[in-house]
Amino acid sequence: MEAAGERYRQAAQQGTLHELDSRDFTVPGLEPDDLVRWAYENGMVASKSGRIVYEQILGAAPDERCPLCGHGIVRTLDHFLPKRMFPALCVDPLNLVPACADCNHIKGERVPTEAETTLLHPYLDHIDEDTWLDAQVVHNSPSWVNFFVSPPQDWADALAERTRYHFTLFGLAKVFAVQANRTVNNIRYQLTAMLATGGMDMVRDYLVDEARTRLADRPNGWEGVTYRALADDDVFCSGAFAP
Repeated sequence: MEAAGERYRQAAQQGTLHELDSRDFTVPGLEPDDLVRWAYENGMVASKSGRIVYEQILGAAPDERCPLCGHGIVRTLDHFLPKRMFPALCVDPLNLVPACADCNHIKGERVPTEAETTLLHPYLDHIDEDTWLDAQVVHNSPSWVNFFVSPPQDWADALAERTRYHFTLFGLAKVFAVQANRTVNNIRYQLTAMLATGGMDMVRDYLVDEARTRLADRPNGWEGVTYRALADDDVFCSGAFAP
């Protein structure tokens, strides 16, 4: 199991998780279910130190937000590579990531088959050091915020495709849009009063300030990106938020 963990770490650092052979992550003489049961009983349950590590990983997500979607509340630990196929990694800390119930369900036992379909790893892919999430206002009735991935030009093609794949798999465009629409509804009265008092400049100044505050904490959080998109849209700032 230690050797399997080392192979996993090397592949993760080299970006070759999709090349791993699940047959190399079993223990001779033990069925996968038996190995997982043994590891849980001897490593997680019987070992106090193992349980402490488990709880530390579970509570590591900032504000209990799921690192896979950036929105849901962490409810469980998910196996980045499924324990049924990679039983020797069932208690490896690098293979255990906090997740909300929705992301845990969507991901299921998915295994990457190529570099571009390898999900983003919360511990290894530090994409939030760059700005990659963007949005624009769609002027229907009511206005709608459309989210999409806009990776920096200096990103490797594989990373950009992985980010788009991750974004699509977890349905983040819809998840974020629903929350953004609620935000607009919550501030509609305030924006209407601002428009009547100071015109679109006052509305824009408020939205810019809210965007800066939120983006300073989470550069790719849906809240900050929502306010930024609203502030950049002249039609919205001039009153498109009115019912």
